[in-house]
Amino acid sequence: MTQHLPYSVLDLSPVPEGSSAQDAIRNSIDLAQRAEGWGYHRFWLAEHHNMPGIASSATAVLIGLIAQATRTIRVGAGGIMLPNHAPLTVAEAFGTLATAFPDRIDLGLGRAPGGDGAVIRALRRDPMADSFPQDVVELLDYLGPERPDAPVRALPGEGTGVPVYILGSSLFGAQLAAHLGLPFAFASHFAPDHLEQAMAIYRDRFRPSPWGQRPHAILAANVFAADDAGEAAYLRTTMQLAFARLRTGQPGKLPRPVRDIDAEIGAQMRRAVDGALRISAVGDRAQVQDQLAALVETHRPDEIILTGQVHDHAKRLRSFEIAAEAASALTVRQAA
Repeated sequence: MTQHLPYSVLDLSPVPEGSSAQDAIRNSIDLAQRAEGWGYHRFWLAEHHNMPGIASSATAVLIGLIAQATRTIRVGAGGIMLPNHAPLTVAEAFGTLATAFPDRIDLGLGRAPGGDGAVIRALRRDPMADSFPQDVVELLDYLGPERPDAPVRALPGEGTGVPVYILGSSLFGAQLAAHLGLPFAFASHFAPDHLEQAMAIYRDRFRPSPWGQRPHAILAANVFAADDAGEAAYLRTTMQLAFARLRTGQPGKLPRPVRDIDAEIGAQMRRAVDGALRISAVGDRAQVQDQLAALVETHRPDEIILTGQVHDHAKRLRSFEIAAEAASALTVRQAA
């Protein structure tokens, strides 16, 4: 038996060259409203700091703006970098969002800091501390059933049951999600090397919990779609160039696409970037559908979440619209 596969959006609220953070936030709201009409299941935003090209640093605030501007699509974090925050403050923020927008808010949690050492110091966090598993459990307690006698309570927060997801780009996240019985999203859109092993570990070791009786694995993929395959490849050069600049310590606003990416970054760097971004679908609708179908057949996710850094907002909208047309035809075999 097969069923249709849910498809979602991961948005970094990109700030393209020649535009501002205000434009980026406006564009993210616009994309979310359109994604709702195109059948996307979730719209997730990611926490990054000190990045000129990303406007989602205050992630919970932006989630609230987008939830307010939409009606039915789930809105959440993909994710909140938990080492940057006290679990109580996260529970209060997402408890507030869930109280304002019932049954629409998701909370994905990451272990990375979302910035460099200077950012960690600016956030007043201990760079040597690694209490992620314990912090996740504490956060789950705050969001779980009401605890009138608890010395500390998340208010709003407790009783909301905000769905919590573990995000990861290594095997650690897969193991933790399985141990706690939580859904798991793998960051295969930029760190695909351990994808197969992480998915296998998560499914094999999953323990049912109050938060989930069955594994729920989300595959992240880049998508660059256009009505013409050549145009799609051209749009993709924005992300290739941005990734190369990030790897060489030169982050900036989202660059304009280029006709000759090798002339910009060199063939060796381009091959390295393409390897990191290989979980991607690039082309026209038929090509994107075939590539997504191949990823689904290989990795058997319970959901796919699509991202794509496109410089021109109108072309980014068209890319996600074509991707929705392709993704809506995807099916997955139900487990017995």
